[in-house]
Amino acid sequence: MRTILHCDLNNFFASVECLINPELKKLPVAVCGSVEERRGIVLAKNDLAKSMGVATAEPIWQAQQKCRNLVIVPPHYDLYEEYSRKTYEVYTRFTDKIEPFGIDECWLDVSGSTRLFGNGEDIAYKIKETVKSEIGLMLSAGVSFNKIFAKLGSDMKKPDAVTCIPFDSFKEKIWGLQCSEMMGVGRATNAKLKKYSINTIGELAGTSPEFLTRLLGVNGLHLWQFANGMDISEVNHQNYKREIKSVGNSTTTYKDLTTNEEVWKVMLGLSVTVCERLRADKLSANGVSITIKTADLCSNEFQAQLTSPIHTSLHLCESGFDLFKNNFNWDKNIRAVGIRAINLSSSIIEKQLSFLEDNKRIENYEKLEEVSDKLKKRFGRNIIYPLSLQNDISLISSQKTTLPTN
Repeated sequence: MRTILHCDLNNFFASVECLINPELKKLPVAVCGSVEERRGIVLAKNDLAKSMGVATAEPIWQAQQKCRNLVIVPPHYDLYEEYSRKTYEVYTRFTDKIEPFGIDECWLDVSGSTRLFGNGEDIAYKIKETVKSEIGLMLSAGVSFNKIFAKLGSDMKKPDAVTCIPFDSFKEKIWGLQCSEMMGVGRATNAKLKKYSINTIGELAGTSPEFLTRLLGVNGLHLWQFANGMDISEVNHQNYKREIKSVGNSTTTYKDLTTNEEVWKVMLGLSVTVCERLRADKLSANGVSITIKTADLCSNEFQAQLTSPIHTSLHLCESGFDLFKNNFNWDKNIRAVGIRAINLSSSIIEKQLSFLEDNKRIENYEKLEEVSDKLKKRFGRNIIYPLSLQNDISLISSQKTTLPTN
C-alpha cells in the first residue's frame, strides 16, 4: 500500500506578506491585484480576513464592504517563488518523488521513506514542523493511499494540521462529504450531479459508472473511481519534466486598446516572455494562437500554422499580429490580449528552410535574442528590450508566462 502526502501551504501569498512584514499579522490582510491595471480581485487572504467573509477571487470593493479595515497589499511573485523553493527543499529531505500542484501545493510519495522517518502521519508532522520552524510558514497535510484522498485530506482541516484518510476507513471519513469537496468536481459538474440527487461522495461512489459516463463522459468514470478509492496515478519524480505542448502569455490592459499600434505593442511585450521560455526549453513554434477579449468580455481565438519553426519574439509577434489584422474587425475596443506558441518542436533539430521566409533575417534575430537572454540573466530582465516598448517596459516585466502541458 502506497503512502502519499499532499502538502498545502496555508494562505500562502498572505502568509508570506505577513512573514516579511510582521506588523500585518494582527490585521485582516488581502493580497490583491491592481485596480488601476483592472486586476482588482482578491488573490489571497489571511485567516482574520477569511473570518470576516473575505473570499478569494471576489472584487476588492466587495471584500472591503465585508471588512472595513481590510489591509490591501500588492502581490510579490518573486518572493512567493523564493519561499516555494525553500519549502520544496524541505520536501526533498524526505523523498525524491515530489509533484508540484501550483506554487503552494505538492504531492509526495513517501512509501520508500517510512523505514527512515516513520509512518506517513509521522512524516507529515515532521515536514509541517520543519517548514514552520525553518521557514516560518504553516502548512496542512493530507495522508492517504492515493493522490486524490491525500489532496482531500489536506483540505479537510486548516490551518497547521495533518489529516489521515487510511484505506480501511476511508468510506467512514469521506463518503459523507459533499461531491464538490473532491478534486475533479467543479461547479458545472457538481450542478449536473445535483440534478440527479448525487450530493455526497458516497452517493457518487454508489452510482452506476455507466450512468456517470453517459452524464459526464470519461470524466464521470474517473470520478466514480476516485470516490471508490481507485486512483492509481503516480506521483512524478522530482526530475520528471512534462512534455510542453504550448507556451503562452496574456494580459488585461490598463485601459481599452483602440488602435492596431497599441495591440502591436502589447503583443510584442507578451511575445518577448513567451520566446524567452521557448529558447530556455530549446523549443520552436510551428504555429501561433491569439486570444482577443473585447470590452464586453467576449473572447475570440484565432490560430494559424507557420511556414517554418521560430523562437524569436519579433517573428512570433508578426505572425500573431497578421492573424489579428486578418480576423478582428474593430467592432469593439479590446480589454485583453493573449498570444501562444503552439505545435512545438525541438529547436536543436535541423529545420527545413522556407523559400517564403527571409531566412537570414530570422537567423540574425535568433543570434540577437540569444545575446539578449544572456544579458538579462546577468543584469536583470529590464536591461534590454525592444525599442518600440521604451515607454511600455511594464508590458515585459509584469507578466507571467503560462504553460499548459496536457
